[in-house]
Amino acid sequence: MAHSFGQTEINWDKLDKTKFYVVGAGLFTGVTVALYPVSVVKTRLQVVTRDTVERNAFSVAKGLLRTDGVPGLYRGFGTVITGAIPARIIFLSALETTKAATFRMLEPFRLSETSQAAIANGVAGMTSSLFAQSVFVPIDVISQKMMVQGYAGHVQYSGGLDVARRILRSDGIRGFYRGFGLSVVTYSPSSAVWWASYGSSQRLIWRFLDHGGKYDKGSPTLQKIILVQASGGIIAGASASCITTPLDTIKTRLQVMGHEKRSTIKQVVKDLINEDGWKGFYRGFGPRFFSMSAWGTSMILTYEYLSKNSSSLITFSVCVSALAFMFMICLFTLV
Repeated sequence: MAHSFGQTEINWDKLDKTKFYVVGAGLFTGVTVALYPVSVVKTRLQVVTRDTVERNAFSVAKGLLRTDGVPGLYRGFGTVITGAIPARIIFLSALETTKAATFRMLEPFRLSETSQAAIANGVAGMTSSLFAQSVFVPIDVISQKMMVQGYAGHVQYSGGLDVARRILRSDGIRGFYRGFGLSVVTYSPSSAVWWASYGSSQRLIWRFLDHGGKYDKGSPTLQKIILVQASGGIIAGASASCITTPLDTIKTRLQVMGHEKRSTIKQVVKDLINEDGWKGFYRGFGPRFFSMSAWGTSMILTYEYLSKNSSSLITFSVCVSALAFMFMICLFTLV
């Protein structure tokens, strides 16, 4: 095999940090704009009650467009975009430094490259998620309350500041961290599974593509790299969403409940089972799967673009085309 897998990996030590944090912030903002409606639909599906008319992704999206137009699909967006940049910087910085350190620690064990990738990416994903939760959870609490306002009996708000004031008045600072423990239990394993699945699956895909000697000569093309990374992102999204959607559903319900409707994890579980049986834990699974796959793949493609020394417009256009394609898939699932 002529090329090494390292050619397709992001080299954190050689990455231009200024370009990554400045240009990357703009690119990640664009991805957030594209995929945010999927998160709104997913969140609403997770809080529906037995009496709610809109009980699937299409009807939720249609209802929002009918009552509020396109702005309805972006409820809470201002809060998310304000906190997303620092949270993502923390996450990605911790991810890459931890992954590099873990790879070095695993060297004496002489594991297979696929096993090393799964372990290193998994440890890095979990660690980076733990660091990011301190910023992400308050954003999540406020934005999700905005997403479901007026839906299925939830309170109406005049904006993100109104949500923050009400939380402070009723619960103090700890109100912003409602469901923090469950968020850690949800997102850390989710991140670990996503990155472990991505790291190992793309290596397996490379082996499959190189089998038979067709690609034995020279370095892999940009198109081939993007194909492998996108495929790995989809596989990782499927793995992570299957395992962690039940926890995400419970967490979302706890975070959007008003002060007067405060409940426990046990009560939320009972309510979900009473309303829909065990399948209730997988509410919003479709949007969450595509959101996780698209987000992860977009991040990988953005990483690839930013890590190149060349500012080739071809590279950039291919990345943007891939993001647009993933967004079209997400919209298609809503119809």
